[in-house]
Amino acid sequence: MTVLIENIAGYEGQEVTLKGWLYNKTGKGKLLFLKVRDGSGLIQCVAFQADLSEEVFDIAKRIPQESSLIVTGIVRKDERAPGFPGGYEIGIKNLEIVQMAEDYPITPKEHGVEFLMDNRHLWVRSSRQWAILRIRATVIKAIRDWLDNHGYTLIDTPILSSNAGENSTDLFELDYFGTPAYLAQTGQLYNEANMMSFGKVYAFGPTFRAEKSKTRRHLIEFWMVEPEMAYFSLEDLMAMEEEFVSYIVQTVLETRKLELALIERDTTKLQNVKAPFPRIAYDDAVEMLKQLEAEATDPEQKQLLHMEWGTDFGSPHETAVAERFDRPVFVYHYPTAVKAFYMQPVAGRKEVCRSVDLLAPEGYGEITGGSERIYDGALLAERVKEIGINPENYRWYLDLRRYGSVPHAGFGLGVERTVAWICGLPHIRETIPYARMLHRLNP
Repeated sequence: MTVLIENIAGYEGQEVTLKGWLYNKTGKGKLLFLKVRDGSGLIQCVAFQADLSEEVFDIAKRIPQESSLIVTGIVRKDERAPGFPGGYEIGIKNLEIVQMAEDYPITPKEHGVEFLMDNRHLWVRSSRQWAILRIRATVIKAIRDWLDNHGYTLIDTPILSSNAGENSTDLFELDYFGTPAYLAQTGQLYNEANMMSFGKVYAFGPTFRAEKSKTRRHLIEFWMVEPEMAYFSLEDLMAMEEEFVSYIVQTVLETRKLELALIERDTTKLQNVKAPFPRIAYDDAVEMLKQLEAEATDPEQKQLLHMEWGTDFGSPHETAVAERFDRPVFVYHYPTAVKAFYMQPVAGRKEVCRSVDLLAPEGYGEITGGSERIYDGALLAERVKEIGINPENYRWYLDLRRYGSVPHAGFGLGVERTVAWICGLPHIRETIPYARMLHRLNP
């Protein structure tokens, strides 16, 4: 019978068939060890010359790395046997080659990042990348499960848009039958329209930013989930986010122990990711940074920590603030000038808006960004005019404030940044199957 490696423990002593690929091969003489993967895991298959026909043992000797093959043999329990999940091996009885691979370019030796990225279509087969992308899939499932189970409706929003969602300088423009159009930066504006129909909604899909950034946190194309909720305040939003993010992290910790161990992730700090999360006002965060700057003795560190009120956080600022807490921290009430035009101002402080970012610990920075939205039509029209964008391009969006407008709030969570944080990765490029970065469009 054909089985998956991840289920192999249920077949001890039985004859099974695996369909997969040769990950690696060791041994010599009369005993060969074939590490076989099938997408669900990896297991050691033992070819002992005395137990096999001359033809089958010859195949075992000749088969090169990443050849596709079908293995039939007896499942044996062995605590020393390597693999994922490990502890079992297959005593080979028969071996069939489906395709004999050519010389595989990615070998056990050390390769440079650019080489691996050039061969990303093959690199995704490695055990580390396999584990990371399995964790990514679990993150996505946890996102959808939590939202679906809490009364949110998934509504797809356009990839092609006639206007900017946030910063028009970060748009990819294309020709839409003679009319300028743009790849979506966000589905949020459309989501506000959907929210008026369903109450609680979320969009989940690819987004695009033409930002010429080469930092370890940035991608040109990435996936984002964007919930939007009617009759939600900023406080409601933070309460929802901390439950949501805690569920994602705890689900990964519970269901992907093997994969986290495989990538050698220390999960100690992730264990702390449980609601409630600490909350700090932007004003207080700036004072905290000024104090840290004053206490710093290294001139370079002082320069990195320096910050004036009214500017946005950079990576060093986010890291310094987050390091003061043992779990993600909310920073709320940012200056209006550094946030999107649609964010509700704080009563009595027009220069500050009802916005919030969630900063992850361990230097991973902003995981979510959200706000209360302006729901008064006249105020939103004023903001559109203030920033100098064409009101006609936002006519339908302004319309929402004319027909049953209500206080509402929402946020966006980037999947790749979340995966990078949970996996403890130094760069975001490994969190997506095929990264699109400033100078990378292939493979």
